[in-house]
Amino acid sequence: MDIRNIAIIAHVDHGKTTLVDALLRQSGTFRDNQQVAERAMDKNDLERERGITILAKCTSVIWKDVRINIVDTPGHADFGGEVERILSMVDGVVVLVDAAEGPMPQTKFVTQKALAQGLCPIVIVNKVDRQDARPHEVHDEVFDLFAILDANDDQLDFPTLFAVGRDGWAADKPEGPRENLNPLFDLILKHVPPPKRDLEQPFSMLVTLLEYDPYLGRVLTGRIETGRVKANMAIKALRVDGSQVEQARVSKLLTFRGLERIAAEEAEAGDIVAIAGLTNATVADTLCALEFSQPLTAIPVDPPTLSMTFSVNDSPYAGQEGTKVTSRMIGDRLKRESEGNVAIGVKESEERDSYEVSGRGELQLGVLIETMRREGFELSISRPRVLFRTNENGERTEPFEDVQIDVDEEYSGNVVEKMANRKAEMTEMRPSGAGKVRIVFRAPSRGLIGYHGEFLTDTRGTGLMNRSFAGYAPWKGPIEGRRNGVLISNGLGETVAYGLWYLEERGPLFVGAGVKTYEGMIIGEHSRGNDLEVNCLKAKQLTNIRASGKDEAVRLTTPRKISLEDAIAYIQDDELVEVTPKSIRLRKRILDPNDRKKAQRNSGS
Repeated sequence: MDIRNIAIIAHVDHGKTTLVDALLRQSGTFRDNQQVAERAMDKNDLERERGITILAKCTSVIWKDVRINIVDTPGHADFGGEVERILSMVDGVVVLVDAAEGPMPQTKFVTQKALAQGLCPIVIVNKVDRQDARPHEVHDEVFDLFAILDANDDQLDFPTLFAVGRDGWAADKPEGPRENLNPLFDLILKHVPPPKRDLEQPFSMLVTLLEYDPYLGRVLTGRIETGRVKANMAIKALRVDGSQVEQARVSKLLTFRGLERIAAEEAEAGDIVAIAGLTNATVADTLCALEFSQPLTAIPVDPPTLSMTFSVNDSPYAGQEGTKVTSRMIGDRLKRESEGNVAIGVKESEERDSYEVSGRGELQLGVLIETMRREGFELSISRPRVLFRTNENGERTEPFEDVQIDVDEEYSGNVVEKMANRKAEMTEMRPSGAGKVRIVFRAPSRGLIGYHGEFLTDTRGTGLMNRSFAGYAPWKGPIEGRRNGVLISNGLGETVAYGLWYLEERGPLFVGAGVKTYEGMIIGEHSRGNDLEVNCLKAKQLTNIRASGKDEAVRLTTPRKISLEDAIAYIQDDELVEVTPKSIRLRKRILDPNDRKKAQRNSGS
């Protein structure tokens, strides 16, 4: 059967997964009466909750006797490692752009990678039914973006369709006809070349995705480059340097048919398949026939820019809420993650029972922590820190990001001031219509840690901030951190409403009444710059003398709810986030107040 392999790339929330839903429906993959969840490709619980794609996924549809393998890719820069690998599996890309927002930082990031691979894109201007849609201007902006990214003449001569993925139609003009996605199917067959198929050579395949199946073990996905592979065939795995990893048999050969993975007896060059049966092979390894000797070239992935320390939970409540608490369990889980996700690095830390975990950004590491938490792990997490380098001149360099902010004009002054305090340089500022301004900054990554929550507060939740990695540049100097101190519990037990009521004047609280607390745990933010130890367990003294007036019931202000991302961004270097399946707690690294003071004296602070 004839084959086409394509990836759908776009910025987060521009409608990739919804479009794939419509392609699956209209190709006859689902029965007419079949109940299918919205955004069917986002199967992961976190993806459904957050409304974003985290893991790349494969599917396929058949149109006019041609199998179209489709890869749905993540739209967030933190998961760029997934996208880069996927591009080696496909022969064409569909670039999806919102008709109102236009090309965004992630569109630029992934498109740059696709153009560098020599892929010729198809552009879809999506959501043309929006009231603020400007489809023709966005089409021009996409052309300008391709030109900036050094696209060649063939790539600049890209075909364009206008669409509403949710309603399932695409057409040559924004006005329609608004019937179906047939124009997109036909354009894919016409514009995307079939894969080069060398069936005479022995079998070879580059591993681009790895996942674990409770029944099959390691499942390795990739595109077959040469030859044929059969179930139960003897194969070997080669590292990038040519050394052999292992030799094994293909216990299961799986092909992608709609949303299902179907067992197959044989697959040929050009098709995307999943193979089970190997125990050590991982991403970027070459699976091949025994007579094959030269490994396939793997795409280098941009290095991590941020790291955190994951350590054993040593709080007084350790082991009470989770089932996986030892350093060996944590280490094994992190090692497994780093094998399947090349954008994450793991190494043992100098500190006891802890690991240095590096990744692309706060969101990526936050998703990993949340996933482990749901699996029953208990962890202590340190403040994120950027990974510095030294350039050829001996200068210290740090990672920088391009930050694009869309905000109402009335809040723009505040945003510019806050970004300047974080050593960001404004590179562009222009009105974007409807009373909004688009501001672009080049900012050091460490200055952006913890800013997103503050940004949403400053813009009353109306601002949009998008970030993408720009590269390394000379160190910008010290950046001011959190100005306020914290309120620290001085005892072990459950918080009492009466005690908390007296503490409200000291600053906003993070806990309500009846919450477990311990010595050294952070229960709120101090209104001043210093830390303050407080008694949140204080109960009202009872006497046998009744007051002449009625005792008023204690009414507490609703505590400030802190999410995992908020907590990681909030803490300082001497603080940790305690993460368990049931709780997220902030705490001091050193719980005992006397030891804490000694450590401060020794550090000279």
